[in-house]
Amino acid sequence: MTLPQSRLLFLMIFLGSALLLFTAIFIEPFTSMNPCPMCMMQRVFFVGLGMLALIAALHNPGYFGQKVYALLIAVFAVSGGSIAVRQLWLQSLPEAQVPACGPGMDYMLEVFPLLEVIEMAIRGTGDCAKVQWTYWGVSIPGWSLLAFSAFAIIALIILFRKRSAQM
Repeated sequence: MTLPQSRLLFLMIFLGSALLLFTAIFIEPFTSMNPCPMCMMQRVFFVGLGMLALIAALHNPGYFGQKVYALLIAVFAVSGGSIAVRQLWLQSLPEAQVPACGPGMDYMLEVFPLLEVIEMAIRGTGDCAKVQWTYWGVSIPGWSLLAFSAFAIIALIILFRKRSAQM
């Protein structure tokens, strides 16, 4: 089986992340769902890996450059996926064990230093434990985890390809 060129795979990652971000931003006003801090952090990782993939597709680097871009995209995908896993864990907790709801992301960014905001967002709040929407029984962080996993797999395919498969 012949896989597409790396440039096309990078473009697929970019388009996938752009579609996910567009969908999230588009459905917010129609569903009255406000993203929790963990959802916002996952979006940051989708933006990051999507931008890296777009740059890689436009740059069309050589063999070594493809490996660097693929490694960075994989790191972003695994990091975003780990936040999705944490949120899924929060959603699985009994109500008595769910952490208290915290302030909104806008307030946290105004009041706290950036590193503290990132730490609080990764830790999650009671808002992050609410299942606001499901499709086929899978919540939003579950779908995010699937997307991050797919992006990581594509990046790993590029990363571990042999030189002859790159042409």
